Amino acid sequence: MLLIFWRLFGHKNARLQPGGHVVEKRRETWSKSWLFVLAAAGSAVGLGNIWKFPYLAGENGGAAFTLVYLGWVVLVGLPLLIAEMIVGKASRLDPVGAYRKLSGGSKFWPWAGRLGVLTGFMILSFYSVVAGWSMAYVFKALAGEFNGFTTSAQAALAFDKFASSPVWPVIWHTSFMLFTITIVSRGVKGGLEQCNKILMPALFIILLGLVARALTLPLASEGVAFLWQPDFSKLNAEVVLIALGQACFTLSVGMGVMITYGSYLDFGAPLVRDSALIALTDTAVALLAGLAIFPAVFATGGEVAAGPQLIFVTLPVVFNHMVLGSVIGFFFFLFLTIAALTSAISLLEVPVTYLVDQKDISRPKAAIGVGLLIYLIGIPCAWSFGPLKAYALGGRTVFDWLDYLSSNLCLPLGGLLVAIFVGWRCLPLARFWFLASVWPEPRRAPTWLWLVWWLPVALLVPLAIIVILVAKLFGIG
Repeated sequence: MLLIFWRLFGHKNARLQPGGHVVEKRRETWSKSWLFVLAAAGSAVGLGNIWKFPYLAGENGGAAFTLVYLGWVVLVGLPLLIAEMIVGKASRLDPVGAYRKLSGGSKFWPWAGRLGVLTGFMILSFYSVVAGWSMAYVFKALAGEFNGFTTSAQAALAFDKFASSPVWPVIWHTSFMLFTITIVSRGVKGGLEQCNKILMPALFIILLGLVARALTLPLASEGVAFLWQPDFSKLNAEVVLIALGQACFTLSVGMGVMITYGSYLDFGAPLVRDSALIALTDTAVALLAGLAIFPAVFATGGEVAAGPQLIFVTLPVVFNHMVLGSVIGFFFFLFLTIAALTSAISLLEVPVTYLVDQKDISRPKAAIGVGLLIYLIGIPCAWSFGPLKAYALGGRTVFDWLDYLSSNLCLPLGGLLVAIFVGWRCLPLARFWFLASVWPEPRRAPTWLWLVWWLPVALLVPLAIIVILVAKLFGIG
């Protein structure tokens, strides 16, 4: 009878042991605080920093955009990051279980967690395709294929030929997903920690080397000035809105990643300090990527406002005009691939943790099952630039739709729900966990300390995200 009762009503985070004893499954935790910071920073540091931030800055006035972006990171991005960490740490569960537990069994709030699981699933489906391009360009640089690119038109033709192939993008997408699935299937200590322990230091070493080389190029000072000397005449409402959107979602918030990573924290972890370090690392990589790219583009007469094609079209031409350009190109795209991989494993970790926590599926089976499904959806994404390019619904391909829905709807809505949940729904619990992380005696902490974080989360973040959501849905900015 006990067995039947447990199968029907037992908690999925617990197991029935021989003799009828029920014990909770032990949850993995990060071995060291700095390993958690590396892993979470690795999640935040991705193509959005290296691929997207430089071209957004290039299109929107350089330093003026950068300063507005930094302001939004502090006022909106960091408070939202702390909020997600609190949800994960307080519940020690996946996003769905976390909302259910902290809301007292609400039927509505777990849907906020399910939205996060779906968002990570959708993003990785097309993200792995772009990451596959980056992997391919590592070997293209090594083979010296950039040597013939004297104009952007030549580089664009080569990229279009590669991206439209029905075979090669799928091969590289396959390779990237195999790496991602393998790492996630090994768990927190054997997979996430070991991967980030190696890849994140390698990422910084390569990035610093690229910056050092870029700063020694002729006219490099013009690239530095473009990034750091503000021209406020370039600012307008559209630029401010774009900077706000980039700041809100560059930190991997709104998709359940930081809830999941926060659930692996032990109870004494200083989550506010760690969140600040994560935001600082993420922002530093974005700025250093700009220092690595813009001086090189200026030195070779490239187009700083080249848009999304800056990485795969403009930079190969830049590398061709540099001494040891093939070597530098190899390390740049290796750096880009590493950043993509550290983000991809966090995206896969969200649905995998959900299946492990809520459905009691083993981690290897969950990683392989979810990874395979994401991989299959990624194939039509890869073909969106080739065989399926003509089959667009509403003017958007499969790749475009997944990108549009996740970026313009799911991410803003996910961030909004986190802010409302932490700022209003579970206010006493959030207050305790925040103050416990920054003050020896939380009950005696000064009120102003709590308000410094609560006011942005409860008021500024929801307002900012509603503005972004409405603007994106109506095509403003």
